[in-house]
Amino acid sequence: MNPAVARQSRTPVPASIAFGLLLGVATFLLHGHNAVLDAATNSTSTWIIWTAIAGALIEDRAQAMLCGAVMMIATCAAYYVTAAANGEFGIQGIPSALVWTAAGLIGGPVLAWSAWSTRRATDIQRNLGVAVIGTALTGEALWLGCILHYWRTATAFLIIGVLVTIALTTYRYKVVGRRPWHPLIYLPVLAAAHLAAEYFILNRLLGAV
Repeated sequence: MNPAVARQSRTPVPASIAFGLLLGVATFLLHGHNAVLDAATNSTSTWIIWTAIAGALIEDRAQAMLCGAVMMIATCAAYYVTAAANGEFGIQGIPSALVWTAAGLIGGPVLAWSAWSTRRATDIQRNLGVAVIGTALTGEALWLGCILHYWRTATAFLIIGVLVTIALTTYRYKVVGRRPWHPLIYLPVLAAAHLAAEYFILNRLLGAV
């Protein structure tokens, strides 16, 4: 078999599962120690942002999105198994766990696609990819600030999200030879959509279970 074909035929699903398991366990163990770790571990974005690694490293788009999904399944499973082992999760929490797993199954592939597009796509798809990565952080900032009123943490997420978007935009400029500043235009719109999705869908689902 052609070595290039052989490399493409091997999906890095096992590595994605292993990373997801580690992420889930680490999230539980690091939460509750101090404000910084709480902010870094108790948020949607700090889970799904890691699936962008799959999108950035895997050449095939479909495989990257698959790995984003299985990483989130593994993360949720490891988190709740660890919580159960520590007596902090029982059968009554299963509906909530299923909601978070569903959120990961949506967000994981989306972030994997965005990183894949940032590195390998062109034009609007590339610019949207950059903006979506930034949205994972800036959208979380809007939720933390506007809904939960954690303004200090929200400001940190907002600054990091904007800096990440600018950094990726600059990276794309070096690659394509022109300034694709469109991600900074898309970012506020997508962040507002992220906030709406968390408030009107995710928050209401969690409140119903």
